Formats: sequence, structure tokens, C-alpha cells
Amino acid sequence: MYKSEFDKHIQSHSITNALLFFGESNFLIDMYTQMMSNIEDASILKFYHNEYDFNSAKAHLSQASLFGDRNILIIKSEKKVPKKELDVLFGYCEKNSENIFIYAYYGEDQKSYAKAYDAKKVMSVRFFHPKDFEAQNIVMSLAHEKKVQIDKYTISHLLHVHNGNVALACNELDKLRVYDRIITNKDIEHLVHGLAEINLDDFFKKILAKKEFLDDLQNLLEHGEDEIRILTAFTSFVTQLYMFNIYIRVNGAANAMDILGYPAPKFVVDEKAALSIKFKPQVYYKLHELLLESELKMKSSHIDKSAILFAALIKVQKLL
Repeated sequence: MYKSEFDKHIQSHSITNALLFFGESNFLIDMYTQMMSNIEDASILKFYHNEYDFNSAKAHLSQASLFGDRNILIIKSEKKVPKKELDVLFGYCEKNSENIFIYAYYGEDQKSYAKAYDAKKVMSVRFFHPKDFEAQNIVMSLAHEKKVQIDKYTISHLLHVHNGNVALACNELDKLRVYDRIITNKDIEHLVHGLAEINLDDFFKKILAKKEFLDDLQNLLEHGEDEIRILTAFTSFVTQLYMFNIYIRVNGAANAMDILGYPAPKFVVDEKAALSIKFKPQVYYKLHELLLESELKMKSSHIDKSAILFAALIKVQKLL
């Protein structure tokens, strides 16, 4: 089922105690996992990625709670848990309606879980990236919860700054909640600029696409970005692309968990993989050499840092 249908089950209190969350939106998977496991005095056992142990998971669901409370098992993993083991764990939920099992799958194999179980026993929910109005509603709901005074137009601007990334927009609310007044677009521009790495990522992509970037660079600097930070962030961006390049040449396809150490949205992985293979290893070597030399020059000389940064980025485009 999809999020809209699952939301109706939440409203009608007709949710099963066996839940399987998957899909393109890691943010929504996390949000609903937290929502469904937020039960007072419950005994919760969580496994993250490679920590999963079948025997421990089985023991947690099969045993009765010492204090008569509910046992909750949560498995968060990019790797698929064997179906035989899932069947056993979901089976324990069927035997004991008080216990809850949530399997949050962050991998890319969406088809496996679309119709894998009987919805009356196991609710399998696929989460897509939130549409604009959904993203606004999510941020608005959390803003009310955190008592941040902000309207939908300012939320829309906040999401725009973060290129629609709901997780980053929600993270900003903790910073905004200290203001005991209505948050405005000017507040967003003043407090949030430059904090979304994805904004810098767009700037870096433009450079690597050999497009004109001077206006964007001036805009970043005028809004308080530091030249050294831009340069080091670009070096990190290039390094990450090189890691993708190496992994793909060795294994044939990208795997976010192996490369980055954490699951990333499929569209982000696909985009970085496609960009990484455009450049040969020799180009990556020359880029790193140039960027590191420029960073050293920027930190050890009295030459205008902006001039060094601009010259370095021009040279980058000549190397491509």
C-alpha cells in the first residue's frame, strides 16, 4: 500500500502490529518508524544495518514482557533480511498481538516487498519522496509541535533553500524555535543560507559541467560563505565522486552503504554515480592536486582568498 492508504488505517486505528516500510523516501520511513514505535513504557530492541541478529530478534518477540508492557522490535537495514527469518518474526506478531515488529528497509529492491505479504497480517507500505504540498505539511506539523511560528509561504522558502529536502528543512526548526516571534523569509535567508550542503552541491555540479559560475560564487560569498570552506567542501565533493568512480569500476554498480557508510536516497546515489563516471582517474588525480595546492596557498599567503578560489575553479574547468 501507499502512504495515503496507511494514513487512513492510522486514523481508523486499524493498523496491524507487523509493519514493513520501504520506498524512495528514507525520511518518511524514519518518521513513520518513530511514529509507530512511540509507545510509552514499551521494551524496544533496535538493530541498525549490520547489527541485526536473528536469534536476538526472535527472542525479543517471543518472550513475554517482564512488566506486562509491549515488546517492540525495529530492524533498520539497507540489506534485505532473509524472507524465512522475516516470516518467523512476523509470525510471532500474529501469535501475540501486544508485540510490534517494524522492518524498515532502505535498499533499492522495491518490487520484493510491494505484494510480499497479506495486508491483513503485515502492512507493507511504500513511501515515495513527498510532493511539494506534502513536504510543506510535514514541516508545518513539526513546526507546530516545536512551537515555531512560521507560515506556509516561509516554509516553502525554507524548503526551496534546501532544494526540497524535508529532513534538512525540519532540522532547521530547532534553530528557529529560539525566536519568540513569527519567522520571516528574511530570517530564513539570514539564518539558513549556506547550511544546506545540497546548495553547494548544485554549485559544484555547475563547475563540473563547465558552466558559468561567477554570479553563483559571488552570491555565496556575499551571503557569508567562507572561501576556504567552499574550496575544502569542493575537494570533499570531488573525493566522494572519485570513491563512487572506483567502486563502480570494481563492482559494476554503486552502493551507498559501502561507499558513504550510510543509506542515501536512490536519486542521490544515481546522480552521483552518473556524474562520477564522466571523469577518468587521471583527471581526479589532477583535480585533487590542484585543489590541495590552492588550499595551501589560501592558508599560507596574504593573497586575496577570493582571487585564489576563482583562479582554482577556472583551472578545474580547464582540466575537465
